[in-house]
Parts: sequence; structure tokens; C-alpha cells
Amino acid sequence: MTIVAPRPSSSSAPSAARSALALVGFLVVAYAVAALGAFTTITQVNGWYAHAEKAFWTPPNAVFGPVWSVLYALMSIAAWLVWRAPASTGRRRALTTYVVQLVLNALWTPVFFGLYPLAGQGSWWIALAIIGALDVAVLVTMIRFWAVRRVAAVLLIPYWAWVLYATTLNAAVLVLNR
Repeated sequence: MTIVAPRPSSSSAPSAARSALALVGFLVVAYAVAALGAFTTITQVNGWYAHAEKAFWTPPNAVFGPVWSVLYALMSIAAWLVWRAPASTGRRRALTTYVVQLVLNALWTPVFFGLYPLAGQGSWWIALAIIGALDVAVLVTMIRFWAVRRVAAVLLIPYWAWVLYATTLNAAVLVLNR
């Protein structure tokens, strides 16, 4: 005898309008974090950062905007896919870790770029600690997303790779500008 789990009722799934609104909400929040980062870097990219020694693997400044635009879209879609899953402790934990990593993401740019004129190289150490925590938080988010919606976890792989890469850039600025 085969036992088949009941299919979720259509009432447990969000309506198309609510689902679309949620996706827009995830995109708005992610791009608000992006805007905060962009606002913080505008004055500093051509200021102290332009004159700082950087790793030879540092891309041109023009690369960062397009890459982050794609990554924030992927992050938003991944979170939305998890949000669309049936309510559960796993879903709540996955979305909570998503918010934690998004907060760390939002903190890094103002600390790395914005605090330097006030705190000097000490800000780079703080930023390195933040991005190290972000590396771990994104990995934990991926693991928790995997338990809810595997495709959502896969969508975060490019983001995690870029954050790990950004960690090397942060560390290189620290080492090269002692």
C-alpha cells in the first residue's frame, strides 16, 4: 500500500497579487541596501579609495554596480521563493538568516568607505570583521534555504562567491596600505 501525502490546498499558497507584491517588496529592500552602499561610496571612490593600494585582482570600479545589481536581484528572488514555501519553522529561520546577512551587507559599505575619513585604517579592520561575518551568514542562509527551496540556495551561490571575493579585496587593502 502506498501512502501519498495530501497536496497542499490552493488556499495555502499566496494569491498571485500578494506573491507579486512580496517579490516587489524583496526587490525594494535589497535595492535600498544597494542604494545605501552607492550613496556611501560616491564620494569615497574618487577620494581616498582612488589613491589606496589595491590588489591586482581588483576589478575596475565600473564592474561593481552591474554585478551587485544582478546579485541583489538573485538574492531577492531566492528570498521570495523561500517566502512562498508553506509556513514552517525552517522557512522562518531561513528568512531570519536572510535578514541578518542583508543587515551585515548594508553595514559593510558605510563602514569600509564612510568611516575611513573618521577612523582611518581601523575602519578597514571593522569592515573585515563585518564581511567575515557576512561570509558565514550567507553560507548559513544558503544552508537554511536549501532545506526549504533548493533552487533558492543555488541562486545565492554567485552572491556568496562575490562576497568571498570582496573579502579578499578588503583584506588586500588592509595589507597593502599599512
